[in-house]
Amino acid sequence: MKVYQINYDLRKQRKYEELYKKIMSLGNWCHPLESCWLIASEKTASQIAGELFKVMDSDDGLLVTRLQNEAAWYNLDSKGTKDVSDWLQENLSKAS
Repeated sequence: MKVYQINYDLRKQRKYEELYKKIMSLGNWCHPLESCWLIASEKTASQIAGELFKVMDSDDGLLVTRLQNEAAWYNLDSKGTKDVSDWLQENLSKAS
């Protein structure tokens, strides 16, 4: 399983709901920051970007980056839960 970080900048129309639904359909996901998602998927970065850009406008920005097993984070857990940290620890440890 590969882990990818998805960052985006929706510039004019800002169709967040469509983008969120598409991201969630691509694999096991986590939404740690406002414009950042993480997904675990067997797809390539290019395949993921191609799927996401189908629901984005031509002026929007998109960056899909593959992550390996090394990462650091701070203050990602919301409302005192460990969901984001747990997701990162579990999925990055399995990243190939």
